[in-house]
Amino acid sequence: MNRTSGHRLLRASLFAALLVSPLAHADQWIVPSKEELSMTSQVQVPGAAAVYLNREETSEDDLHMFGVYVRLKVLSESGKDQANIEIQYGNQGSGGFNVDSIEGRTIHSDGTIIPFTGKPYEKLIEKTRGAKYMAKVFSMPDVQVGSILEYRYKIRYSDYSYWAPSWFIQSKLFTRKAHYLWKPTNLRLSNDRGSINTISWLPILPAGAEVKKTEMAGSTINGNQRSFEVSVNDVPPAPEEEFMPPIGSFTYRVLFYYSTYRMGDDFWKNEGKVWSKSRDKFIGPGRSVVAAVHDLTLPADTQDQKLRKLYAAVMNLENTDFTRQHTSAEEKAQGLKEVRTTDDIWDHKRGSSDEIAQLFVAMARASGMKAYLLAVTNRDRSIFLRPYPSLGQLDDYLAIVNVDGKEQIFDPGSRFCPYQHLAWKHSMAGGLRQIDGGTDIAVTPSTSYKESHLQRVAMLTMDEHGMATGTIKLTYMGAPALRLRQHSLTGDATSLEREVRESTEQLLPHGMEIKVSSIKHLADYEQPLVIDLLVNGELGSSTGKRILLPGDVFQANSKATFTQEKREIPVYFDFPFMDQDAVRITFPASLKVESLPANDATQFQTFAVYDMTSESTPTSVTIRRNYSLGEIIFMPKEYADLRSFYSKIEAKDQESVVLTASKPNANGN
Repeated sequence: MNRTSGHRLLRASLFAALLVSPLAHADQWIVPSKEELSMTSQVQVPGAAAVYLNREETSEDDLHMFGVYVRLKVLSESGKDQANIEIQYGNQGSGGFNVDSIEGRTIHSDGTIIPFTGKPYEKLIEKTRGAKYMAKVFSMPDVQVGSILEYRYKIRYSDYSYWAPSWFIQSKLFTRKAHYLWKPTNLRLSNDRGSINTISWLPILPAGAEVKKTEMAGSTINGNQRSFEVSVNDVPPAPEEEFMPPIGSFTYRVLFYYSTYRMGDDFWKNEGKVWSKSRDKFIGPGRSVVAAVHDLTLPADTQDQKLRKLYAAVMNLENTDFTRQHTSAEEKAQGLKEVRTTDDIWDHKRGSSDEIAQLFVAMARASGMKAYLLAVTNRDRSIFLRPYPSLGQLDDYLAIVNVDGKEQIFDPGSRFCPYQHLAWKHSMAGGLRQIDGGTDIAVTPSTSYKESHLQRVAMLTMDEHGMATGTIKLTYMGAPALRLRQHSLTGDATSLEREVRESTEQLLPHGMEIKVSSIKHLADYEQPLVIDLLVNGELGSSTGKRILLPGDVFQANSKATFTQEKREIPVYFDFPFMDQDAVRITFPASLKVESLPANDATQFQTFAVYDMTSESTPTSVTIRRNYSLGEIIFMPKEYADLRSFYSKIEAKDQESVVLTASKPNANGN
């Protein structure tokens, strides 16, 4: 997303704080206790690979520095991976971040100390227009099970910048003790919108923890020295469960911010205007876009017809988020100038997802329609927090166009996303939109379960020994189709076939072999994606005179979805969906049906519906299974009923078809 440099660096600072262990106060190493040296486990987290003994973060504005201090105990072989440390940070010339003062040591359980003497190296994580995201990487020496790892470093930033810290208190590891301290500047700050006169924070903290503010009179030449701090003990690791919401929105943290505004709504209103103005400058439309729209559309076209043509045109451009960013040298060699407006995106015939979304807005405007930009938080990463006044929350751009008097939302930056649809991560997503004369908070609509639809049809012929051959047709619509289509852009020529083959093999009875025979409509995003498979192998298991077949072959290896009796965080599915399975197995006349799964239908409140039906002829059985999920979030209080519902349908899925050998006739045949 084309942000201002300030917004880019703010996001980089949050990114650094999230991905590294938080920051330093200790000038001297801590002498480990006998208990720390000898400990082999942590009672609160049995089997933990490692735990934090201490984590400290200090932020000092007047020194333009974050400092990190970590003490960590390795408890198992897998915990030794904690010795490989990667400190990620944003780098944008003189306005970026630098990591230095890296020190460390390894302490064995017998007290032996091995100092860190290595040299960290830099690694490029990501490069976008105008910004780089780097990492300092180093490894602690001679790490063993039972070792204590102790290290510290500092992240420094420009003398002309001030950054309110973000304290991410809960991590993947249990934390015995943690301390966070911020000393904000006493200078009177300002930006081009006025004086920064407010420090506020958004806390999510364990019970009993709080942000403490202190003020020491006359301690600096600029006036009273303020500080903010949090101390916590015995912080559990961040939850790791199946079907979790973006965990970054639920873990313990404190998000500070400097603000020109005393009210959060004032921030979004006023900063939104600045953002909107900068985007309009980029969007235009300019001469190239106006000319392109003239060539692509006809005066007699309806607004919808025009928009469909424009959508198809931008969707056919190279989306560099799915290919690669082109360097300035490459573009110069091709005679392409620096990207400054949507005209440049059209002329280059390529751009990032956000640039293509802005180009679509420009084209809609050039065709005479009202069109606006919408910036949302990617729901796969986080959840938009209106009380937290930061444009750094906003990840991706969408387009809003008024078509025949009704606003519609489009997702042209999501390669292969159908017209008038949204990638699932952009549905039910909050953010900031343009309106006439300013901006407003907005939330995108949810999607129907009918939009994300997967059909699996198996036509199999089996012999009297349980060996089967046949075909499977997979039809993907909505989110499942979009995921596979985008995967085809990032992998090699055979990676999509490999993924489909391997994922289907995991569903079918063990030992069945699969070959992809055709893939249809891969690039035609307005059509369902259809993949045909050839299958062969052992379908049933023989027990004397009986052959047992799975009722639904696509559920042959399914496991229980919810195994825990209790749940403390919501259950979260990415999107509503509908799955439909149809399986027909033809067998020789020497076999007959002894039993079939009984027809069944059940539902969970009004949110999920399941049914299975079976039928047979003298030489075939047909099983049909339908499951629809219309809601994506279930609160902990609903978990027990949801778990019971899933247990019931999963038990039904495992019921078998039983075939037996027919009795011989009077001639012995």
